[in-house]
Amino acid sequence: MSIPLLLPDILLLGLGVMILALDLARVKASLVWNVAWMGLIAVLVVLNLIPAGWDRAWFGGNWNLSNFGLLMREFFILSALVTTLLARSNFVRGEEGFGPMRYKPEFLAALIFVTFGAITVVSSKDLLTLFVGLELATIPLYFLVAWNKENAKASEAATKFVLLGSTSTATMLFGMSYLYGFAGSLRFANIGEAVASSPTSPLLWIAVLFLTAGIGFKLTLFPFHSWAPDVYDGASTPITAFLSVSSKATAISFLIIMVYGPLAAIQVQLQPLLILLSAATMTVGNLGAMKQTRLRRFMAWSSIAQAGYILAALTGPAMSARSSVVFYLFTYAFSNYLVFFIASLVSDRREQTFASLTGLSRQKPWLGAALAIGLFSLAGIPPVAGFVGKFMLFGSAAKAGHFAFLIFVGVNTVIGLYCYLQVLKAGWVDTGEEAQEEANKNLRLSFTEGASITLLTLLVLGAGIAPWLGNNIAAVLQYGP
Repeated sequence: MSIPLLLPDILLLGLGVMILALDLARVKASLVWNVAWMGLIAVLVVLNLIPAGWDRAWFGGNWNLSNFGLLMREFFILSALVTTLLARSNFVRGEEGFGPMRYKPEFLAALIFVTFGAITVVSSKDLLTLFVGLELATIPLYFLVAWNKENAKASEAATKFVLLGSTSTATMLFGMSYLYGFAGSLRFANIGEAVASSPTSPLLWIAVLFLTAGIGFKLTLFPFHSWAPDVYDGASTPITAFLSVSSKATAISFLIIMVYGPLAAIQVQLQPLLILLSAATMTVGNLGAMKQTRLRRFMAWSSIAQAGYILAALTGPAMSARSSVVFYLFTYAFSNYLVFFIASLVSDRREQTFASLTGLSRQKPWLGAALAIGLFSLAGIPPVAGFVGKFMLFGSAAKAGHFAFLIFVGVNTVIGLYCYLQVLKAGWVDTGEEAQEEANKNLRLSFTEGASITLLTLLVLGAGIAPWLGNNIAAVLQYGP
């Protein structure tokens, strides 16, 4: 049984190597792109053939397959697939007045290796594997942000990303060294035993603070969020979307693994810290989004606020936190990618601002409707998927009795709705220059773009009217650790 269970991981790693080999063999870039997206679909199909109920380890117990890891594998591969489809237009027509990007095979390979790094994180059973996975999921993103060499903002964004990312890595490694010094072992099981026996040790809490600061950067938690608006705005649209989805999911997976794994004995003591970070992050994210006029900067602040909402679930018990976070990550990914697909369309040869959406609903009603569905889902308005996802997140916190905190979260949700309505107003209400409306009237969608937007819209609607999907996720997770 070992080979079938590991087959999706092996195939994904092999796909990245194959893409590089095809590039060295000078195969046409269009063929390489087809190999990439079809290969990701094949890996996803193989992954779905694995039944639930596993808790199996390999390689000396350092690589693990659990039900949580199985669901997150599906999430990361699906995110890479959608990003691959979204990136195609950047290599064909460019965006915001810049020419098409180049080096498509290397771009796709880097995307796949980042995905494999994220899978390594959810497969880890010790600190070393966890750290290697985080770095593999982060380092390729540094040069993916700067991929469009014609854009000076991309180089500036990548420089900030590298400097702050390196600092966060050093901080996290420092925290891991303290945790190793406290427990005398890298294994999660041994660390958990040490934490249970000495939950008030100063060495332990120093490690926790440094680990929180390090992962706070990757999850864009306040006050480690300042890099996000500049990096999201400087990167190309597909990489911004990938950062806001896969990078965030990798970071929250790290927290779930640590909080409900080796640090489970102090999860109750961690709740005040998690509540404080969650409340501050969602407030700063929503207030920052209110002042934006550029779409990618707006989505950066939106992503910060969403990190605060997701973190709220971790104040509850393990089972409800895992199931609610997994369900919300899927709904958030569908909604986020839907908005980014539309933003990518309207940014062809134009700046990606709210004004570029002017007249979208009048000239392309179905695109305007898709934009509204995506934004309402991010805001958490029924009956779309985001409402069910947020209900599950907040329900996890309610199970721990944090009702005063949930009132504060509700106020933030209303503020967030106002922010998303500003974008919707630009596409549905505002009137602008005739040239702008004519540009939206003449939008040309490829088959890939049209099919992707339609499918994402249906997924956002379907997950909203079929909340039993969340129950199915909880049912899968109850078999695992």
